[in-house]
Amino acid sequence: MPLNPVVRDWRGRRVWVVGASSGIGAALAEALLERGSQVALSARSAEPLEALAARFPPDLRLCLPLDATRRDALAQAEEVIRGTWGGLDLAVFCAGTYAPMRAWELDPDKARAMVEANFMSVVHGVKAVLPGFLAQGSGGIVIVASVVGYRGLPNGLVYGSTKAALINLAETLYLDLAPRGIGVYLVNPGFVKTPLTDRNTFRMPALIGADEAARKIVNGIEGGRFEIHFPRRFTGLLKLGRLLPYALYFRLARAATGL
Repeated sequence: MPLNPVVRDWRGRRVWVVGASSGIGAALAEALLERGSQVALSARSAEPLEALAARFPPDLRLCLPLDATRRDALAQAEEVIRGTWGGLDLAVFCAGTYAPMRAWELDPDKARAMVEANFMSVVHGVKAVLPGFLAQGSGGIVIVASVVGYRGLPNGLVYGSTKAALINLAETLYLDLAPRGIGVYLVNPGFVKTPLTDRNTFRMPALIGADEAARKIVNGIEGGRFEIHFPRRFTGLLKLGRLLPYALYFRLARAATGL
């Protein structure tokens, strides 16, 4: 049984994608526009948003550049969307940043930046859209976390913590909101080729493109799934790793990463 409302037709659905300037967010926004959704595009950089928007009819897209770490900016953008389109059906939160970090490289300033961009931006976004969803008794929240939130991994210091926090946030939101008719979708990608993963200097198993990631997210939402994880040949192994005792997991993690 689907855990969330099933989407059978994207035409006319009003979607807000926060983090739409590159990577998974841009690919997902493009996929939804191609399916006939009305998509509001948000990110810090206006130029890539406008370049994407220019390829689609004006009535289907809305450019709202903003800093997702600013609660007031997200609240104001939500008001613009509702004022322009009369409502909102789905909010996707995938803005974030990544800085590879080992324990001896711990940098509190970089850590704070990741917490603000990866976790607090979602908290602010949920706060912005939730009153409208509760009032209308419908809507959906998509939170893009990562499989690195399953368990600790080398190079993922703080970054992995923010993704683990998002997983917990999505699970808790679901418990509260599903009985009220509001969907919560948790997206846990493996390695996806984006400007952020381009910073990695190690081999990334089962690396896929952003377009493929977007298709899998769309398919997961259409099927009403709670957790959408991919590619499964990789994420399935990491899910199994969650069940292992620490002594075995630590040995396997070191062996697999070489770190």
